[in-house]
Amino acid sequence: MGDLKKWMRAHWSTVIMTVLLIIVLISPDAKAWLMRQVASTGILNSSISESVEKSGNKAAYTGLMLKNEDGILIDPSHLKNKVVFINFWASWCPPCRAEFPSVEKLYNKYKTHPDMVFLTVNLDDNPSLGKAYLKEKGFTVPFITPAGTIPGELYNGSLPTTVVLDKKGEVRLHHTGVADYSKDSFYQEIDLLLK
Repeated sequence: MGDLKKWMRAHWSTVIMTVLLIIVLISPDAKAWLMRQVASTGILNSSISESVEKSGNKAAYTGLMLKNEDGILIDPSHLKNKVVFINFWASWCPPCRAEFPSVEKLYNKYKTHPDMVFLTVNLDDNPSLGKAYLKEKGFTVPFITPAGTIPGELYNGSLPTTVVLDKKGEVRLHHTGVADYSKDSFYQEIDLLLK
């Protein structure tokens, strides 16, 4: 026992780092915090791409069937001529948890803009877990769930996935993985789409 105490005193920094590593590996909130620190640098972010004129293509939201928190289907025609921010997430997903504060900030900045729509689509197997997560963290983004198959152009199975559609329904951003959507540079890109 005395040898262990001596070793721990001599290697205290190793012991602390090991404990911190175990906490990060076990706790979803600790993982989310660490990912949030990396995402805040902006190095993981994508930027909104230029519009590519494609004649005769349908809007990317065509065939997207979603329902709101009350179980009412969202009419895709309400997305026409709007900038649409779509975020696919789940409560068990640490990268989703990491970026959610930035999604909430973006939502709060633009939620009253008449030409902006937010579709934060929860993909928990049990939607009540997603609702509970939003309530626990005090997030106010819309709670949306799928009401059918999600088109592969928008979501291919990776969480989180964020898609931004312009007013013509074109995909202008398709980003998988954690990112920070609360940066002024991203707001400027959204402002350009809203013009």
